[in-house]
Amino acid sequence: MDAAPGSRRPRLNFAGQTLLLQLAVVTLVALVAAGVHGWLTYQRLGFEAQHRALSVARTLATTEQVRAEAARLTAADAAAMRPAELLDEPLVPLAHDVRARTDALFVVITDDEGIRLTHPDAERLGERVSTDPSKPLSGEEVTNTTRGTLGLSARAKVPIYAPGSQETVVGEVSVGFAMDDVLQNLTSDITPVALTGVGALGLGVVASWLLVRRLRRLTLGLEPEDLTALAQDQEAVLRGVDEGVIGVSAEGALTVVNAEARRLLDLTEDDEIVGHRLEASSLPPSVVRLAAEAGPEAPSTEAVIGSRVLILTARPVRAGGLRGTGEQNLGTVVMLRDRTRMQSLTRQLQAVSSMTTALRAQRHEFANRLHTIAGLLGIGNHAEAEDYVGSLLATGPLKSPVEQAEQLADPYLQAFIGAKSVEAGERGVHLHVGEATLVRGRVADPHDVTTVVGNLVDNAVHAAVHGAGPDRWVEVDLLDELEDDDVEADVEARAETASDDPSGTLHLVVADSGDGTADPEALFTEGYSTATTGPLDAHGQGLGLSICRQIARDRGGDVWLADPGRTGGPGAVFCARLPGTMSRRDPGERGHPTAAEHPDPSETSDRPGEEQHE
Repeated sequence: MDAAPGSRRPRLNFAGQTLLLQLAVVTLVALVAAGVHGWLTYQRLGFEAQHRALSVARTLATTEQVRAEAARLTAADAAAMRPAELLDEPLVPLAHDVRARTDALFVVITDDEGIRLTHPDAERLGERVSTDPSKPLSGEEVTNTTRGTLGLSARAKVPIYAPGSQETVVGEVSVGFAMDDVLQNLTSDITPVALTGVGALGLGVVASWLLVRRLRRLTLGLEPEDLTALAQDQEAVLRGVDEGVIGVSAEGALTVVNAEARRLLDLTEDDEIVGHRLEASSLPPSVVRLAAEAGPEAPSTEAVIGSRVLILTARPVRAGGLRGTGEQNLGTVVMLRDRTRMQSLTRQLQAVSSMTTALRAQRHEFANRLHTIAGLLGIGNHAEAEDYVGSLLATGPLKSPVEQAEQLADPYLQAFIGAKSVEAGERGVHLHVGEATLVRGRVADPHDVTTVVGNLVDNAVHAAVHGAGPDRWVEVDLLDELEDDDVEADVEARAETASDDPSGTLHLVVADSGDGTADPEALFTEGYSTATTGPLDAHGQGLGLSICRQIARDRGGDVWLADPGRTGGPGAVFCARLPGTMSRRDPGERGHPTAAEHPDPSETSDRPGEEQHE
């Protein structure tokens, strides 16, 4: 079937092109090497033929018979003699004999004018030689390769001196060997070279095939265009994604660390870790451990690295079936995602949710009071309605859901602790503020305070719920330490120091009725959790105490275990110190009254409504 119009033959792949190119190069090198060797051998054999011709010519020119006959024929004017007469001269059979014994192409003897006295062709006797005889007739020896009447030959010309003289030249002896004979010798000499070249070509073919096979394995069968596209895509992905990416080769060496990974791990430009072994790098131990234990089904984990909460995911990378290649282990990829902001938003959302729950409970209480007042007015009991309203005004508009809440002058802390009390009550735990609590300032950093207080209270409630004791309670003691904390300080001086500068420290103690902890050393380790309600895949468990300690230490404070507790209660006691989270309230700022400012209801007038008229 004819090919469709416009169809193209499949293009030879890069491996095939490389193989053909290498074969062409090896073949060319073999041919050039054989050619150069052949030419050099041809030159050498030519020089050897010239030297052999020179040796024969010297030997023949120095014989007494040749010297005497050459001198005689020169004196007899050989140019005037006929070829037949010269053929009968004794030099002709002598030259034929030497030619036969040496396999020479010719042995020619001339007189002092270059007239041939001997020649393989009898018809050429008595003629002048075809090449210039001036140099040998002037006493010089000549060797060369030239073409004469008998063809191309390597020849030598030697002068013949008169008997008893070394100066008088009476002729020359010219001996030549055919270059065809030299080529025949060359064939026998070049055969081993040719076989060597063929062997080298065969080895080159095998080596090229092995090289191409290795190239295909290293490139996973991809073409250069594919590799270029992959490199461009990799660069675009590594620079474009919002996640950190760390690549580890199958040999355990770091190959890729993108800019986001450097930022999340607080690595500087001077921290050049690419190319180093994973275990010898400066990466955090949690990252190294996760990369070493990577598996196809390995769950994501959370880790506190520096001041960030990161989600770490490690996956092995394998490639198989790419253009005939087998499955290969390419290494491991570790993905890092920043969950710090999400943790912050989650904590804030939990705080808002807790406060919403507390407000919902207070809304129900407020609605019940309104219904009571409306009922009394509806049946005409105006005096009783007035007395009921007076009692409400005397005891406060609403009852706080947590005991000792009046010791918290900051409305944010009071609302947050109250919300936590409502949550704890729903789980059967009584949460109260300790008698040693005294907070006079206001919270300057609600986020960090909420995170630390919320984590410690949540852990305490969880421990109380699962404790073996019959009573379930959690006690929270808070104390703020403000600068210039002198009760005798002048009011004006205190007003001048009141500012938005968060210079105060919040001290926190949380105790519970749980069974304590059996492993105090592991409490602040990343991933450690006493919760049994779910696996660590539900991100957040096993990180609370670690996050709290990190937040406190970033501020110059700390979170520590004061008492590990015991089985049956009381449980563990945790302490925290958070510098820079409290600031002094402005004297004109109204807040919740402290214990000294809050009137005792028993000391008020027995007459309802009297207080509001004072």
